[in-house]
Amino acid sequence: MQKEAFCGSTTWSLFIVSYLYAMPIDKPKPVFSKRLFWDVDFDHLDYNSKPAFIIERIFERGDVDDIRQCRRYYGDKIVADSLLNAKYLPLPTVYLAAAVIDRPLTDFRCYKPKQSNPENWIY
Repeated sequence: MQKEAFCGSTTWSLFIVSYLYAMPIDKPKPVFSKRLFWDVDFDHLDYNSKPAFIIERIFERGDVDDIRQCRRYYGDKIVADSLLNAKYLPLPTVYLAAAVIDRPLTDFRCYKPKQSNPENWIY
């Protein structure tokens, strides 16, 4: 009973996440543009609970400064893992991500279904 209360605490969860992803808990938060997160409450955005959502949004809609701050805060390993396992990214974003993390396009999860389902030509 006491073990469940200890494991379910927020501090313990943050410790586990920081240990697994090598993210320091006391690291200052990056300053992203509010326009990137127009559909969520920007003031209550938790950078440590959903890193994949934030990283995908930054690479899809952010500028160079936002991408630099994202890589500085999360580190290259977490950024690469999030981008490689994304279910959907637009094709220009996949090309950008491949150049930033220095991986081939075929390693991306979202690139393989895109090649299996080609789109019609735009005339």
